[in-house]
Amino acid sequence: MRKTSLILLGAAAGAALTLISTQPRIVFDGSTARAAAADTYRQLSLFGDVFERVRADYVEKPDESKLVESAINGMLAGLDPHSSFMDAKSFRDMQVQTRGEFGGLGIEVTMEDGLIKVVAPIDDTPAQKAGVMANDVIIKLDEEQVQGLTLNQAVEKMRGPEGSKIKLTIVRKSQDKPIEISVTRARIQVRSVRSHMEGEDIGYVRISQFNERTTEGLQRAVNEFITQGGEKVKGYIIDLRNNPGGLLDQAISVSDAFLERGEIVSTRGRNVEETSRYNARAGDLTRGKPVIVLINGGSASASEIVAGALQDHKRATIIGTRSFGKGSVQTIIPLGSGNGALRLTTARYFTPSGRSIQAKGITPDIEVLQDVPDELKVRTDTRGESSLRGHLKGDPGAEETGSQAWVPPNPDDDKALHMALDLIRGTAKNSAYPPAPKSPTSQN
Repeated sequence: MRKTSLILLGAAAGAALTLISTQPRIVFDGSTARAAAADTYRQLSLFGDVFERVRADYVEKPDESKLVESAINGMLAGLDPHSSFMDAKSFRDMQVQTRGEFGGLGIEVTMEDGLIKVVAPIDDTPAQKAGVMANDVIIKLDEEQVQGLTLNQAVEKMRGPEGSKIKLTIVRKSQDKPIEISVTRARIQVRSVRSHMEGEDIGYVRISQFNERTTEGLQRAVNEFITQGGEKVKGYIIDLRNNPGGLLDQAISVSDAFLERGEIVSTRGRNVEETSRYNARAGDLTRGKPVIVLINGGSASASEIVAGALQDHKRATIIGTRSFGKGSVQTIIPLGSGNGALRLTTARYFTPSGRSIQAKGITPDIEVLQDVPDELKVRTDTRGESSLRGHLKGDPGAEETGSQAWVPPNPDDDKALHMALDLIRGTAKNSAYPPAPKSPTSQN
């Protein structure tokens, strides 16, 4: 029996993830395939020889299971930045995290040049409250050097019992020397949707990531807006800035909440038969009211699926800066009881009009750059997917570097937010708002 679950995890762990219980089969046909198979087995024999030599002659007795795990990690790391091996604990942690509750510090991280880079602290978590910022580079964990650790090993060290403390040594571009931040671990219950009324006429929804509770939270927020404001509600702002991603089915259902019909996203693997398409069902949660989506350089994966779907269908106006550009799909293959799982890049995803955003991102309909304090200007841009070593190539000539990811902590200084408010209220005009509805044409 085949069981499939799709996850989009943003910069910390990859893009779309497919959880399957079956193992892939390799079928060789013909002399060329047989020759390739023979060469592969010769290489595997070479690996076995090296393994035996290390096991027998290394200066200290090595941990054989760690040798194998390191070899697997090395093999996968040579493919792309998002393929990796998860041991049993990491696999369990990933499953727990998608439920929106996990233990730790509350930061999304990625590996860059052998160090841990903060993609974004999660809202209202110990890391955010302690002052950890996006683009911080963690070089030590409790005085232990991060260099040489895998991403999973570093993440495991950052997790621990609730109430325990860990000291992070951080390199921040705006600081002349490394800084130390002490963070107390806690049970992270991610509230992925936060909302409030802007005045009496606009519903504002901030989605910080896509977990199992996101669509439910969105529906609750919109229903509360309708109850509070009734016909006074002129439109909605969906804020996806610095949202690193999450569950694909939640990205699809969030998109579906604003669409009456049409394709939301498709995923395409190496073979034609591996193409999957996801379509909207009738019913618009907002009853056709105008929608504006805010994105920036920290919006990745599931966020880009929502922005791309609503943009292609002309259902929403996209405001901000170009998104991260993570458009690849990972398959999570359990490796048997207690053996963890394999995270393998198997496909790309495409917006309804057939656009691949891999290493490019979603370009907003209206670009709005924030006024960044001088002391923070050196760290306001993300480098984007295209800067990751070994990333899957995007469309030829279409790759883009990162973009601004700064969101002012004071809403009064938030130029993108104010642009959205002014457009919905009619005090500002732009040819991109409101978008002219049309059905996107397929370019498949």
